Amino acid sequence: MKKYFLKLYQYNAWANKRVLGTIQRQHVQDEKILSLMGHVVAAQFLWLHRIKGLPAPDVKLWGDYSLDQLLSLSERAGKEWLEFVESTDNFDRMLTYKNYVNEPYSNNVENIMIHLVNHSSYHRAQVAMLLRQKGFEPINTDFITYDRVITGQLKD
Repeated sequence: MKKYFLKLYQYNAWANKRVLGTIQRQHVQDEKILSLMGHVVAAQFLWLHRIKGLPAPDVKLWGDYSLDQLLSLSERAGKEWLEFVESTDNFDRMLTYKNYVNEPYSNNVENIMIHLVNHSSYHRAQVAMLLRQKGFEPINTDFITYDRVITGQLKD
């Protein structure tokens, strides 16, 4: 499972970096686009803190973030997730936690980790759609594209 999660979270960090890079290159300042990417990054910190048993992170799930903040936070989230995956041997455990409105839940950590990357992909797709609607060019973040890049079949 570790190899799978390493690949999954390497992909997730790559995809976030690509989206934020395209936003930066095209000088996108749309509040909804930045808010969606802020939500992606904040959720990554929120779930990691829950899984690690840490206090809630100092992020807002639907906050106003500047592009510079998002670039920094996204890089840090990607790094912290990869460090967690590399240092963890068992993801198959139950986690009991309270969600953002203080409701109690229990879920398997493996399922949470899969959910988080799917959640990120979902919102990156929303960002891509908004970019196109607003006259910008979205960037491909498909997993297969990532695989082609890391295997040298395609330039990043």
